[in-house]
Amino acid sequence: MTTAPQIGVHALGGPTAILEVGGLRLLTDPTFDPAGSYEVAPGRVLTKTAPAVLGPSEVGPIDAVLLSHDQHKDNLDDGGRDYLGEVPIVLTTASAAGRLGGTTCAVPVWEHVGLPRPGGGTLRVTRVPALHGPEGSEPVVGEVAGFVLSGDGVPTVYVSGDNASLDLVAEIAGRFAVDVAVLFAGAARTALMDGANLTLTSAQAAEAARILDASHVVPLHFEGWGHFTQGPETLTAAFAAAGLTDRLTLLRAGTHTTLALTPH
Repeated sequence: MTTAPQIGVHALGGPTAILEVGGLRLLTDPTFDPAGSYEVAPGRVLTKTAPAVLGPSEVGPIDAVLLSHDQHKDNLDDGGRDYLGEVPIVLTTASAAGRLGGTTCAVPVWEHVGLPRPGGGTLRVTRVPALHGPEGSEPVVGEVAGFVLSGDGVPTVYVSGDNASLDLVAEIAGRFAVDVAVLFAGAARTALMDGANLTLTSAQAAEAARILDASHVVPLHFEGWGHFTQGPETLTAAFAAAGLTDRLTLLRAGTHTTLALTPH
């Protein structure tokens, strides 16, 4: 009897989660600092409303970090930055790799890195585009990466990073048959872009699920920071309104699920 491909997801709060796929353990955007107010630029403060549910010493062995970007505290804080030196490889943007050094690896858009799997073979990690705000915002908010995980006998997993563009989601859907979509939601808003949405709204997350035709959708980045303006209630309502409730797996910080599915 053939075992269905699986992915484990352990949500740690904000954009941080452990993904268990193909025998590997990957960590998204590590944030380990306690709750509090953090100055990100003169006169600009982001407020973390909940502490990390696990510390760096508690996450266990990690094979790679998928770092969407390094320039914002809610995606890489001080504790997360220190933690990067403890992992074998950090996959990220060229600009982040240039700033961080160490074990970071810059992955160009649409190119991939193969991570060796313990049972043989590789997990293919493809960098895909992301736009952290409205059109034209990249010079202000900086470069951001999304990722697609794929390989023999594993589900194809899209990790959006801080992306607010459904046009880019459609482009990714045109290249990959996605089984599981890990979407950074929360409708993040700050004064940096005059209150424009910097990540997907709940309604956009549901639309992204429809565009991707993913059988499972796991939102991240919707709780734990004061500038996240939409949370679990709006996600639940948006997926219900779109008729996609059966695809939504809503994990609160500290919770874990294992999704078993048949790959495309």
